[in-house]
Amino acid sequence: MKGPASYFPSIEKKYGRPIAEWKDLIRSSPLTKHMELVSWLKTEHGLGHGHANALVAHTLTEDSAK
Repeated sequence: MKGPASYFPSIEKKYGRPIAEWKDLIRSSPLTKHMELVSWLKTEHGLGHGHANALVAHTLTEDSAK
């Protein structure tokens, strides 16, 4: 696994939530800009910068491919 997804096992282990749940949270947020979402995950959910960044990058990439 490369890129953002390489962080997923450690994100699930550290925060105790499945990746699908984080993606749903990101998608249900009124925010749409990458850095806004990263900041939101950090402040509201206590994620580290790298983890938040990986989740947002992966989710936005996935959505733009649809």
